[in-house]
Amino acid sequence: MNDTLVREIPVHLREFVSTQDYEAYTPVNHAVWRYVMRQNHAFLEDRAHPAFLKGLKGSGIAIEKIPRVSEMNEALGRIGWGAVIVDGLIPGTAFFDLQAHGLLPIATDIRKVSNIEYTPAPDILHEAAGHAPILFDSTYSEFVKKIGAVGAKAFATKEEHEAFEAVRNLTIVKESSDSTSEEIQAAERLVKEKQAAVEENSEAEQISRLFWWTVEFGLIGKVEKPMVYGAGLLSSVGESKACLSDQVKKIPFSIEECIKTSYDVTTMQKQLFVCESFEELIEAVEEFSASMAFRTGGASSVRKAIRSEKLATIEFNSGLQVSGVFKEMITDQEGDPIFIKTIGNTALAFNNRELQGHSTDMHSEGFSTPVGPLDGELFLETLSLDELKQLGIEIGNTVHLNFKSGITLDGMVSDIIMEGGRAILLSFTNCTVKHQDNLLFDPSWGTFDMPVGSKIVSAYPGAADHASFITEEIQGSGTAADTAPLGELDLMYQTVRDIREGSRWTDAEFNSLQELASRLREDYEDEWLLRLEILELFTLKGVHEQETSILREELEQLAKRSEFTRLIENGLALVSSKV
Repeated sequence: MNDTLVREIPVHLREFVSTQDYEAYTPVNHAVWRYVMRQNHAFLEDRAHPAFLKGLKGSGIAIEKIPRVSEMNEALGRIGWGAVIVDGLIPGTAFFDLQAHGLLPIATDIRKVSNIEYTPAPDILHEAAGHAPILFDSTYSEFVKKIGAVGAKAFATKEEHEAFEAVRNLTIVKESSDSTSEEIQAAERLVKEKQAAVEENSEAEQISRLFWWTVEFGLIGKVEKPMVYGAGLLSSVGESKACLSDQVKKIPFSIEECIKTSYDVTTMQKQLFVCESFEELIEAVEEFSASMAFRTGGASSVRKAIRSEKLATIEFNSGLQVSGVFKEMITDQEGDPIFIKTIGNTALAFNNRELQGHSTDMHSEGFSTPVGPLDGELFLETLSLDELKQLGIEIGNTVHLNFKSGITLDGMVSDIIMEGGRAILLSFTNCTVKHQDNLLFDPSWGTFDMPVGSKIVSAYPGAADHASFITEEIQGSGTAADTAPLGELDLMYQTVRDIREGSRWTDAEFNSLQELASRLREDYEDEWLLRLEILELFTLKGVHEQETSILREELEQLAKRSEFTRLIENGLALVSSKV
């Protein structure tokens, strides 16, 4: 990861940034990339949204080999985007936030040959070849940034956080060559167990579903004959072909249907949604966001923050922001919040900037405050400094405040913070806060800092000022691993690649390939992809019809008894079409 790009990544997202160890890709990895790209390019030429093929040429992505993310970043920079390397699945808020900032998260692992048709794990085929090209359509690009911004503000529940970790574990286990069938089954059971514990369709789940049925697996145009634009379809050999067949149900896009339709990341989709245009998707995101906590505020938004059990921010109508893990809320008879409380590190901010003297060091044991107007419908956030003084609220004075909710505050004013001519924070010493018979703050607990504000107008995950919760500059994780020596099969793939990319075709090259084919028959009976690559070269060069016929026959026999029947048949069809 180059230093310039790291500096462009918001500091709170840098912990998710990794590195691409390009030299660690094996010849088999490049062969997997090449197979999928050639298949999809050929099949999608007339079936994908026109922006896909156009963008493929401009996004720094080659068909023949895995791209370098640094080159993709440079190419995407021309359309106001960048590419950021991440380590597999990352939390939803971080994933969405990167895209809101115009940064495409790219997992640099690549699927195994055994998962070449479809993998639930994020990999470079999906992230680079699926997501990047279509971004060259400006309207679609606007949609992705917009859904990213909304997704970054979406609350998830504790149970959903646990389900995410289970899914992340499953993708790791499935892609690991060391995993046993028992370990895979255990990981699948854990996913089902954690997902079954999720009881509500949270904001995060709803926006995740909207993202899934659009950005990942969306179709566009007419329901009777749609085009492909979703990255999961554009990057999957199996799904790109299946999705347009009658075996997959096509449903007219609607935001209501999308957010109530769940999905399974471990298998191919059985139904897909067809939008009429990318403009329709932008309107849908705007409509959806209007009901979210960051737009509605109130008690329901605080409950979502409490249910998340994660760092969150609530904002008062004065603009004062409180960031922490929210634990408690008291409401009045109308259900409006009258008191809120956090636990642990809490920070105060205004306009997303930490207030001086109100860092997590100052509020390391939590924070609490009344919410609402004073008796007589008196709204402190509307008053000037002079008007506050008329009420006796000035530094050095001891005051008694009666809130409409019944909460009372007695203490000496020690500080008043103003913004735009209005107070946003009042601080008190020797302060007592009560609600009926309940003691909410005792003078022995120290200074009581009270945000000025009669309403909570917004709540969302994360901090208002992310720097408040970052103890040191994060420069990105991940280091280049030692590249393991190539095994025999990898060396065989490398030989074929060198011959294909070289300018020579002599008896030496032919004999070398013939020797590889013989070795496959002796030691690698089920190796179909390398046979296909050798057959392709023989066919293109128009040499040795007998050897070509033998390889084709071997592949046809493999197709009859292999789990890769469709892949082999598709490969043979593409070879024949290039003759």
